[in-house]
Amino acid sequence: MSRDDASTNFAHPRYWPVWLAIGAMHLVAWLPWGLKILVGKAIGLAAWRFARRRRHITETNLRLCFPELDEQQHRSLVRETFIANGIGIMETATAWCRDPEHLRHRVTFKGQEHMARVQAQGKGALIIGVHFSTLDLGGALHSLFFPADAVYRPHDNPLFERFMTRARNRIFGETIDRFDLRGVVRRIKAGHSVWYSPDQDFGRDASVFAPFFGIPAATVKMTARIARMTGAPVMPLIFHRNPDNRTYTLEYLPPLENYPSDDEVADAARVNAFIEAAIRRHPEQYLWLHRRFKTRPEGEPGLY
Repeated sequence: MSRDDASTNFAHPRYWPVWLAIGAMHLVAWLPWGLKILVGKAIGLAAWRFARRRRHITETNLRLCFPELDEQQHRSLVRETFIANGIGIMETATAWCRDPEHLRHRVTFKGQEHMARVQAQGKGALIIGVHFSTLDLGGALHSLFFPADAVYRPHDNPLFERFMTRARNRIFGETIDRFDLRGVVRRIKAGHSVWYSPDQDFGRDASVFAPFFGIPAATVKMTARIARMTGAPVMPLIFHRNPDNRTYTLEYLPPLENYPSDDEVADAARVNAFIEAAIRRHPEQYLWLHRRFKTRPEGEPGLY
């Protein structure tokens, strides 16, 4: 059997590890909550100890963004970040494999009136989310209160992509490829809200450089472009795991005023300022494991 045939035959041995991972996610989704948290912490600590490349990226990001921390505080935050992201794996499995209704008693949702006002006007909205470790669970909890579509990055493995997309389609109305600008605009103009996370480095061509924790960061221009093309309100959404590791808080802030402007850098800086403020509430829950500062201004050396 050729590799091309194997790509559509999910019984092929190359997919067996993926099937095992999917099975494991279904299993852990049904664990008692306390055990789920313990397993997540163990995964996070194992990654902290052995995933040296990701630890280096995390250490670099946190040194850049929190220069005021001393060495002990820095080491502690790195460790807590890995633990939080380990728990996030358990939360993602729960979001993808179970009905979110069973989590309603665990969530407090503030600022609902901001989205309710938009919906009462029959408008679509652009929801600005953040890549916290609780991202997929946050989407599932949000769906208990407001419907939304979601922009996402397709997975490279076709079997896992199918599993992930089917799971997210249970949570969101429609999942839209991050490069499908027309799809996003079409859904918003049809009156749908679309969840979009603009806090990753998509490269020089798609971005402008705007400050993020005081550091020039390649920031996507698509946020302002969507808002301009649709006239939709841009709704900042904050979500995090509470310190008890058992409950969650979601909060809508008022829509951004006078956005977008005629200044791409200023628009990107406003979005980054919101994201930075959201991260500072619970910095350990952010996905510091990715290279947020990968793309540098012309002539600057790499940071990783």
